[in-house]
Amino acid sequence: MFGKKQSVADQLVEILVQAGVQRIYGIVGDSLNALSDAIRRNGEIQWVHVHNEEAAAFAASAEAQLTGKLAVCAGSCGPGNTHLVQGVFDAHRSGVPVLAIASHIASTEIGTGFFQETDPKRLFEQAAHWTELLSSPAQMPRMARVAIQHAVGLEGAAVLVVPGDVLQADIENETGTSAPAVRRGLPAPSPEVLTELAQRINAARKVTIFGGIGCAGARDEVLALAAALNAPVGHSLRGKEILQYDNPYDVGMSGLLGYGACFDASNEADLLLLLGTDFPYRAFLPLKNTVQVDIDPSRLGRRTPLEMGVAADVGATIRALLPLITSGNDRSFLDRMLRKHSEKLDEVVGAYTHDIADLTPLHPEFVATVLDEEAADDAVFTADTGMCCTWIARYITPNGRRRLMGSWVHGTMANALPQAIGAQLTDRSRQVVSMSGDGGLAMLLGELLTARTHNLPVKVVVFNNSSLGMVRLEMMVDGTPPFETDHDAVDFAAIARAAGFHAVRVEKPDELRGALRSVLDHDGPALLDVVTDPDALSMPPHVTVEEAKGFALSVGKTVLGGGVGSMLHVARTNLRNIPL
Repeated sequence: MFGKKQSVADQLVEILVQAGVQRIYGIVGDSLNALSDAIRRNGEIQWVHVHNEEAAAFAASAEAQLTGKLAVCAGSCGPGNTHLVQGVFDAHRSGVPVLAIASHIASTEIGTGFFQETDPKRLFEQAAHWTELLSSPAQMPRMARVAIQHAVGLEGAAVLVVPGDVLQADIENETGTSAPAVRRGLPAPSPEVLTELAQRINAARKVTIFGGIGCAGARDEVLALAAALNAPVGHSLRGKEILQYDNPYDVGMSGLLGYGACFDASNEADLLLLLGTDFPYRAFLPLKNTVQVDIDPSRLGRRTPLEMGVAADVGATIRALLPLITSGNDRSFLDRMLRKHSEKLDEVVGAYTHDIADLTPLHPEFVATVLDEEAADDAVFTADTGMCCTWIARYITPNGRRRLMGSWVHGTMANALPQAIGAQLTDRSRQVVSMSGDGGLAMLLGELLTARTHNLPVKVVVFNNSSLGMVRLEMMVDGTPPFETDHDAVDFAAIARAAGFHAVRVEKPDELRGALRSVLDHDGPALLDVVTDPDALSMPPHVTVEEAKGFALSVGKTVLGGGVGSMLHVARTNLRNIPL
């Protein structure tokens, strides 16, 4: 009927090629044999061998974040799926289109407690918008296209569970073609909603804007609204790379890793505008006088009581709103917040960055500062969860071309190196830097071999403090001594060299810049192992444990006393906008 017989695996690969997929991350295994063989014979998709399925999903997530397009990972039955789910969960919570192909045991054995049997549908349900079992060739090609549409349309993970024998079976329906998957629309509010929104904004004397990742694609609109209102603009960690740079209204970042006057501006405003952010830390919000705009209505009001919630695209909302704005002539609130922002940065830089270039062990702030200065203007940075989030938040300067990635929502460790691998495969000519904690790197250490196998020029900077630094700090500010957070010193440079990396270990400050330059300039995978001080973020004397606990997770108050590198210059520059 079809000429040369095609398997379901062949058909699935054909559909992925039609969807623009260029690679699949995973580890081959018996229940995936039909798929891996179909990829081999097709020749249009690259199979990217990793060393843990968790890393496959992290890498796919990074690819999707950089390209905005569908990325794919795969795991074999049983343990392959249970490894995979962690990274799929992170991709899903990051809101990026990732399709996970989770193979299953033979369909005739399901429910019998067979070797490596799990229930993938139940396993992945919380980690994806859509998880379904492909139980018959008759469901193809429609089922694969439904999976892709869910991932792309809802911007998150979709999981297609396929038994190995179904992948091997002959197809029953021709593949044909179908319209490509469509992303969700970008709706604007109704005229009635816009009128009410404008009335609330115009009635407020002091307005602060707090933006997140939902402002991506709407940066110009957000700054235009800030100009119209003379409003300070703060941002979440995910909003940093969008809103911080070249922003004359910037007052910093709020949250556990926050800095500057964002907290003050948010809490002293008559009206706080939450734009495209699902910022989770209620202790940093005023919990009153708040309006929220988000494309996802389920996010409205789930962090704070609202005066008004608007379910719409941020950019479309502001474009329709601007002609209705009549307030904004008084900039006294903005000027006061800009002054406070600069003063706070002056204070914290003095507390945490004075003479650190001469200290041994190296202060991680110094390492991050030098990295910021030496890295390319269009570099991609990934950061492990933990203290590396502090360094990327405070010291890596966005400019509209750099990208900053991490496990910002799921908060898992060990994400940085696998994400860097996915980012590097997306563009081998672009500089990609993994800011790895020693704890995170140790968890997925095998991914060094992945980078070497594919000869990826990934650069890994290890903040090696022989400690789970964030956990250690949390224990200290909670009034308990650190317990089981410190571990034996490890020479990660020696390990990396054995894996085929160019690797350098640094223990003295005057060695840092030259060593970093040699790593960044190396044509291939390279690692810089920097021995850093585990006590670099001790609690400043003027902040008591009781005050820190008042911020729910005391790390927030601690880090509010940390340095912010070149952002101090940005704050001082913004002071020029204040009339003398």
